[in-house]
Amino acid sequence: MFEGFDDDPKNHGILSEEMHPVEDMRDRLTKADAAGLQICTHAIGDQAISIVLDIYGQIAKANGDRDRRFRIEHAQHMAAKDFDRFAKLKVIASVQPFQAIDDARWATPRVGRDRASRTHAYRTFLDHGVRIAFGTDWDVVPLDPVLTVYAAVTRVPLDGSSPEGWFPEQRLTVSEAVEAYTMGSAFAEFQEKEKGSITPGKLADMVILSDDIFKIRPELIRNVKVETTIVGGKIIYGGPPVP
Repeated sequence: MFEGFDDDPKNHGILSEEMHPVEDMRDRLTKADAAGLQICTHAIGDQAISIVLDIYGQIAKANGDRDRRFRIEHAQHMAAKDFDRFAKLKVIASVQPFQAIDDARWATPRVGRDRASRTHAYRTFLDHGVRIAFGTDWDVVPLDPVLTVYAAVTRVPLDGSSPEGWFPEQRLTVSEAVEAYTMGSAFAEFQEKEKGSITPGKLADMVILSDDIFKIRPELIRNVKVETTIVGGKIIYGGPPVP
């Protein structure tokens, strides 16, 4: 973090071992990018994210413009100055909404209200034109994708401490959450032409839910169940037997 934790001012976290020195990390990533590999980097703290954005900008300058789809995994605590850089560099925010309602139980006392307001800031990302892709970070958190959608649209902490949502201005609509979890994630891995929507010619992978999540109250989404799972056009769970 750029600044120490509110409850431990002398501690602002550390860079992981492979980021020492940062110059070596930049050199490795520049070479990987030159080899055509997609670069996806884990960063959570606001300073860590800023450092990765610095590196991404330097890589793009060194290797030239192309459709590289840089990703930052988690991108949890954002510095206000870096939302625009995310968009300018076309970096994808690969985020995990369930962690927002988990972290909401304790994060504000640790980082303070100002920094917490930019934590899991999905609405701010979208408002700045940043692409987001949803995931779960299983097995750290539950694998159930329905809970991910629920978390994104309600932001109600697991302990129920903020029924209106933890920083509710960061909530997404159900349509935005589903888009991030389907087309957003497909785009993040260069597979938007193969999957991500129910479209002729794409993989016939889909589920049928017990309720219409676009019509029920957001707080009820967490109770929705998968009734049928279809993979490659074949029913593999629920529904009639697989032929």
